[in-house]
Amino acid sequence: MATAIRISEELFNEAKKYSRIDHRSITGQIEHWAIIGKCIEENPDLTYSLIKEILIGIEELEQGEGS
Repeated sequence: MATAIRISEELFNEAKKYSRIDHRSITGQIEHWAIIGKCIEENPDLTYSLIKEILIGIEELEQGEGS
């Protein structure tokens, strides 16, 4: 279920820029940042790169691409 939220114009513009670079929708970019931020808060000892690799691995497992 989608929910409308208010964000600053600055955050919107940054998400718009990065969404083009990463080939995501603006909403997808903000959701990506939220997921990464949540993971970092829950695991402050892990680097961004490691968290990203873990998330990629989880996605691959869900798609049946790994073991």
